[in-house]
Amino acid sequence: MSNTKNTSETQNSQESPKGAESDTAEDRPSPMQVLRHARTQLAELTGMSAESVSSFEQTEDGWSLEVEVLELVRVPDTMSLMASYQVDLDPQGELTGYRRVRRYERGRADSHRAGGR
Repeated sequence: MSNTKNTSETQNSQESPKGAESDTAEDRPSPMQVLRHARTQLAELTGMSAESVSSFEQTEDGWSLEVEVLELVRVPDTMSLMASYQVDLDPQGELTGYRRVRRYERGRADSHRAGGR
């Protein structure tokens, strides 16, 4: 019986490298986990609530997001100041850097116009 036990242990040890590779892939966060964690980390660092994610992509170095943040509450709400933040994360979803790329009033649309006006 000890011989059978050793054989099964040997088989398990031979299979573990394959299992380790699949565990590594399973350990990577899903895109939704990355989004949620990024919003939480940015809010903790800036003290401002992240309202939405307007851009999200996987990069060679991890993840890149553009997050819309409420910076200053005003009345009426359409006059509140919003900001877009570029947020960079490592492959595990940990924030590695952020910067504000745009600030605007909530009620204003982007000023991209078609034509020459």
